[in-house]
Amino acid sequence: MENLKDKIRSIPDFPKKGILFRDITTLLRDGKAFAQVIDAFAERYSGKRIDAVASIEARGFIIGGALACRIGAGTVPIRKKGKLPWDTCEAAYDLEYGKDTLEIHKDAFHKGDNVLIADDLLATGGTMSAAIDLVEQLGANVVELAFMIELEELKGREKLAGYSVFSLIKY
Repeated sequence: MENLKDKIRSIPDFPKKGILFRDITTLLRDGKAFAQVIDAFAERYSGKRIDAVASIEARGFIIGGALACRIGAGTVPIRKKGKLPWDTCEAAYDLEYGKDTLEIHKDAFHKGDNVLIADDLLATGGTMSAAIDLVEQLGANVVELAFMIELEELKGREKLAGYSVFSLIKY
């Protein structure tokens, strides 16, 4: 996976001063690199009982949707507040550069469903903590948390203690 780091653009001071943003759009536009990412995830999760892949707005949708299709699971969007058209549950969280709220449709899962939660990047763990809260509010089981990138210095994995965390690329 180290070769994939060359496909990710680093942008200093975005979205605010002091943040080094890891831009995956450069990797996504490279079909072979994107396929390598999805292949690695699919190899890990194929044959496991996963009913749905929940993914977080917006870049997580790209990974989660492709992965769900490859492993024969459903895909469920977790969106920012006000973006879903039906009854929702919500969970607030802190970002490394602000606050926000995530929502999910109340009928996204059946009680006892096994859910993989996927996102592009693990930073402080705040966004994923809110996603976990939403999945569990609906009575589903979190199988694992999957990330394309993990920023180890921000210690997000520690915030997610008690859950299995898998990341392909670590900085």
